[in-house]
Amino acid sequence: MIPMGILSIITIYFFFERFMIIRKASKMDHNFMNNIKDYIHNGNMDAAKALCKNTSAPAGRMIEKGISRIGKPIKEIEESMEAVGKLEINRLEKNLSVLSLIGRIAPIFGFIGTIAGVIKIFYDISLSADISIGVISGGLYQKMITSASGLAIGLIAFIGYYILNGMLDKTINKMETASMEFIDLLYGPGK
Repeated sequence: MIPMGILSIITIYFFFERFMIIRKASKMDHNFMNNIKDYIHNGNMDAAKALCKNTSAPAGRMIEKGISRIGKPIKEIEESMEAVGKLEINRLEKNLSVLSLIGRIAPIFGFIGTIAGVIKIFYDISLSADISIGVISGGLYQKMITSASGLAIGLIAFIGYYILNGMLDKTINKMETASMEFIDLLYGPGK
């Protein structure tokens, strides 16, 4: 049960740590891109960069990279923004694999506990040569508790992993939308 306790603490920690980071990254002012467009159309690149720096969303860092490349070929701007986007996504995905791993190994630890419980039953029977409910119940208790714990921890980690992946997908979608709007701005009229 000690490994189960450790896995449950790790699951709770990484879920809430990633939840807070992804939630913070997904928050972006609805007028962010409108303000960027206005600044760029007015030729105020410094204000556009300052707005990006003051935005905690990863899309802000992507747009900032794009603004710093204005004047270069659009393909180069897109590539530099894509590189920043990949770095931001990697930063957001950090430790998500831990939840996936726990979701897979916690039930295995539970089954190891199940086997240990069965071994205990047969060991106790071999020592006492008594097949009474008292001898069997101790091993069955261990077997059931470890199985249930392993499955519960695995399920919680698995659900947490998919909740965070859903949040991450929405954040990535916001990043892609902002990136496309910025590239459209460079192709659009007024530039």
